[in-house]
Amino acid sequence: MAPGQYSADPVKHTLSPIVTGATVIGMKYGGGVLIACDTLASYGSQARYKDVCRLKKVGKYTIMGASGEFSDFQYISDMLDELDDQDFLHEDNCHMGPHEYSSYIGRVMYNRRSKMNPLYNQFVIAGKKDGKSMLSFVDHQGTYFEEDYIATGFGSYLAMPILRNEWRADLTLEEAKAMVVKCLKVCFYRDCRAYNKIQIATCDGETQSISDPITMDHFWGHSLWLEKRLEQTSRGTADTW
Repeated sequence: MAPGQYSADPVKHTLSPIVTGATVIGMKYGGGVLIACDTLASYGSQARYKDVCRLKKVGKYTIMGASGEFSDFQYISDMLDELDDQDFLHEDNCHMGPHEYSSYIGRVMYNRRSKMNPLYNQFVIAGKKDGKSMLSFVDHQGTYFEEDYIATGFGSYLAMPILRNEWRADLTLEEAKAMVVKCLKVCFYRDCRAYNKIQIATCDGETQSISDPITMDHFWGHSLWLEKRLEQTSRGTADTW
C-alpha cells in the first residue's frame, strides 16, 4: 500500500496471539481415552488467568483440549456447539463421533489457513464410539493425524520421551492419569508458560467427564538452588586460575 493511503478494512489483531494456553497431553488407555492440560491462560508472558478450562465435551462420544490462542478455542467451541445442535435436530439416532469432529475441525483450520487468517490452536480430539478408541491431533494449518499418545506445544519436546518410554496399550485409568500428571509436572518445571493446577478429561464410550482442578505437588528446595549465586560462581571458578 502506498504511503498516505488507508485500507477500507478494519484493523485486525487475529494474527497476534495474546492469551494462550500451553501443553495438552492425550493418550489411549485400556478402557478409553484421556486428555489433560493445566488451567493457565497466559497474557503474553504473564500468568494472568489461572482458572481457565481448556477442555471440552463435544457431542456424546468426544472430548477435546486446546493449546494456543484461547479466544480461537472459544470460537471453535461455539461452532462445535452449533454443529452438535444440528446433529440433534436431525433426530435420526445417528450421532457424530470423534472421527467426524476431528475431520470437521481439520477442514475449518485448513480453510482459515488458506485465507491467511488462521486460528492459532493445536487441538487434541479424543473419544470412543462403537467400542473403538480414537485420538487425533489438528493444528492451525489443518494438519491432521491419529496416534496412541499426543502432546502439543512445548510438551511435544518435554513429554513425548516419557510417553514413548512408558505408554502401553493396556494401561489402566489410574496408570494413565499418573503418567499424564508426571508429564505435566515435567512441563511445569521446564516451561515458563505451564502451571501446577491441571484438569483431566476422560471418555470410555459411555460417559464423558472433566475433573475438577487438581494441584500437583512440586519441590524447589534443591540445595544447589538455595546457595547464594556469588558463592556458586566463586566455587565454580576457583580452580581455573
